[in-house]
Amino acid sequence: MSSVVPPSRVPSGSRIPAGRRLLSRTFTYGSLVIASLVVLTPLVVVFLTSLKTSGEVTDGSGALSLPRHWLNFDNYATAFTDGHLLTAFGNTAFILFFSITATVIIGSMTAYAIDRYVFRGRKLVMGLFLVATLVPGVTTQVATFQVVNSFGLFDTRWAPILLYMGTDILSIYIFLQFIRGIPTSLDEAARLDGANAWTVYWKIILPLLKPAVATVVIIKGITVYNDFYIPFLYMPSEDLGTMSTALFRFKGPFGAHWENISAGTVLVIVPTLIAFLLLQRHIYNGFSQGATK
Repeated sequence: MSSVVPPSRVPSGSRIPAGRRLLSRTFTYGSLVIASLVVLTPLVVVFLTSLKTSGEVTDGSGALSLPRHWLNFDNYATAFTDGHLLTAFGNTAFILFFSITATVIIGSMTAYAIDRYVFRGRKLVMGLFLVATLVPGVTTQVATFQVVNSFGLFDTRWAPILLYMGTDILSIYIFLQFIRGIPTSLDEAARLDGANAWTVYWKIILPLLKPAVATVVIIKGITVYNDFYIPFLYMPSEDLGTMSTALFRFKGPFGAHWENISAGTVLVIVPTLIAFLLLQRHIYNGFSQGATK
């Protein structure tokens, strides 16, 4: 007896017409190509502009026109020296270190307290965290500026550090998702051995949060590194510029030196790009693990 199923009895959903498969594949790859062009075209324009002279930028040949000399790195030297990028990199590294360290400690401790302890107003606290994410930061800048100025932190590197470490609700939620996946039996076993709350957090919880810490460090680091508004507002002195505000030096009252700005932009992008390429596995793993816990 033959076991072949007659064509009329094959489920209709088991076979997809060739035309539909071709259309689906064309749409998929077409959308990927369009998305790639949207992302890469500005980067290509910036790179080409960084190799042009001032005359080539203003001759009206177009943003995508090729430079006459591909080995023209004068704009990079100008951007590095006149933009004080070395000093800006030092200020950025200082702000990054303290901001990220404080964010990891405060965020993980807050998430640990919310998940492991039952207290009055717990749901209210979570609701306030959610409301804080919905309020635009620009609307509260007048009050925030007055508070920072009253502390005597204006025009110092501690002003952005204080703001960065106190306004990151996303890190709390990332740590909270990971902590919920840690069994409470580990806490109970440590408590039976005489460990207090701090010991449980420092010796047990925090070491198990390494994927979450890596995710928060990468996301927070890129955010702080690329931020322009807070350093520009709270650190107006030239010797306190960051990597993002250093590029603003090439904008004058009557125009901008786009070739120097583009060269400085490339120099600013390179560290972020290298860090992302080296740590992208941790970013994807951190998000996927946090979503499934």
